[in-house]
Amino acid sequence: MTEKIYFISGLGADRRAFRKLAFPSHFELVYLDWIPALKNESLEDYAIRLASKIDTSSPFYLIGLSFGGMLATEISKKLKPLHTFIISSLPVFTNLPWYYKMAGSLGLQKAIPISLLKSGNNLGLKFLGAKTPEEMKLLKQLVIDSDPYFMKWALSCILNWRNKEKPINLTHLHGTADHILPIRYNKPDIQIEGGGHFMVYANADVISKLILKQITDL
Repeated sequence: MTEKIYFISGLGADRRAFRKLAFPSHFELVYLDWIPALKNESLEDYAIRLASKIDTSSPFYLIGLSFGGMLATEISKKLKPLHTFIISSLPVFTNLPWYYKMAGSLGLQKAIPISLLKSGNNLGLKFLGAKTPEEMKLLKQLVIDSDPYFMKWALSCILNWRNKEKPINLTHLHGTADHILPIRYNKPDIQIEGGGHFMVYANADVISKLILKQITDL
């Protein structure tokens, strides 16, 4: 019997971020690609529109990366997947570092130049968790290919998100070396030692096995 897994990528990324994850052939992998955001649309409302692509007539799993993990959390509350996995993300707004909350309250994200969002310099890529030339190349291309206006909208959504409910059927995987969302502000269910924010690619083998084990144990 085919089981569906739906994927939501991170901000400034797309389905390529998941390409090293490996699942048995009886899983059908479905990628929820970004749709244009509406003016002043909230993260919650966007999540519901994105979820319209999910076939709820049969059981499914949901995997969200970073910003996609926040969207997956909102979708999980509404559609009740068999299980939701969020990677390098957070399930509730209280896990957001204090300096992000302060930036959001001051509206500092609105002052970020579009050109800065599109800059894929090596220092920034390493901060995101790229370690090898292959990872640097992919991350740089993801940044180049991303929509800066969508990124700016998403940043505002992240900083103004106020979800307090962690769905029961949700597993949070987080790396101990994540510089974007430091683990000290989080309480993940599974810690990946040495994993950075891009561990979905860099530590894909470990993450694939952990997710499959969780699914098997359900």
